[in-house]
Amino acid sequence: MLTWGPSRTRWWIVDNFAQFTDELIFFAELPMTFVYFTMAYWCVLVAALLPLVCAGVAKAGMFGKSRREGGFDNHNPRAWLASQTDWRARANAAQANSFEAFPFFAAAVIIAHQLGAAQGPLDALAFLFVVLRLVYIMMYVADSATIRSIIWVLALAVNIGIMFVGYR
Repeated sequence: MLTWGPSRTRWWIVDNFAQFTDELIFFAELPMTFVYFTMAYWCVLVAALLPLVCAGVAKAGMFGKSRREGGFDNHNPRAWLASQTDWRARANAAQANSFEAFPFFAAAVIIAHQLGAAQGPLDALAFLFVVLRLVYIMMYVADSATIRSIIWVLALAVNIGIMFVGYR
């Protein structure tokens, strides 16, 4: 019967250290290659910037006005955004929703890459997600609630598809 005491463990480490260092040297000698972003990764970047687009829409035309005239208040921007109504309030809500949708999308793209998904379908689905999110933002600002909800469900389904496109 083999036991693993401190002495036995020490010898196992010593015996395998040489193999471990040989593997490290092998990997260190591999040539460095330049890795390009896939379309899906570019879509993650675009999706990360969508909340900023929404914030810009909510604040549009209000930078030149003074705070007393209702212009954008950079001293207290969250309170200013919370006091907005109509399309500005909806653009702010679209910003919050874009922040909420981003982590699942980014994780799905990373998981799909890790699973070895075929790049073409993954890129197409990621691009479709971004397009759907842009349409969602437009429908949110335009106050088209039913269409907006349908687009949200479609984007969620595409996101789930992204996650499983590499599943075997």
